[in-house]
Amino acid sequence: MKDFEEMFITGLKFHGHKCPAMPMGLRAGIAAMKALGVKRAQDKELFIKSETGKGHAAGCFLDGLMTATGCTYGKSNIEKLYYNKMAFSLIDTQTGRAVRVSLKPGFFENALKSPFVQKRKAGVLPQDIEPEIIDPMLDRIKSLPESDFLDIGEVHTVDIKKGKGLFEVRRCESCGEVTFVDKLRVSPDGRTVCMSCSPYEK
Repeated sequence: MKDFEEMFITGLKFHGHKCPAMPMGLRAGIAAMKALGVKRAQDKELFIKSETGKGHAAGCFLDGLMTATGCTYGKSNIEKLYYNKMAFSLIDTQTGRAVRVSLKPGFFENALKSPFVQKRKAGVLPQDIEPEIIDPMLDRIKSLPESDFLDIGEVHTVDIKKGKGLFEVRRCESCGEVTFVDKLRVSPDGRTVCMSCSPYEK
């Protein structure tokens, strides 16, 4: 529990405000790691395919997932599928073992009827919602049995494409900015340019 509280505090600092969805994602990520028998990624040992989207309620779920698993956009070991679902698959890139986790439909539907969500619908910013509304919700999410709010699928195997990080760069011969070579293009006048300066791709 102590480790979870430390992770929860980290998640709050990273996410920026108190809300129900971040700790839901935090717990879902932990549950997925437990199902696979893996630890938080230090590099690219894990990969997430997140079915979340943008502009919908509870998108904050994804910040909880990143905090829990160590799958981040900076490490390029997370992909957002924009299905607008509260679900994701966690993949162990060393073995190809994977598990899909989602919020139980009834649990999620009820969560969207909460006083917190009603305030959000009325345009109140999450950081301005009263502690007496949000704090009990957070306590409940932290203490709920996984089986009450998560559907954890069977562990299965997926194909893994493994690649190495790219370290080679060149300066764009138009703007002068340093660019990784896989995104350089040859312009009609023969100069090697970045995609921003290329007439072919905008």
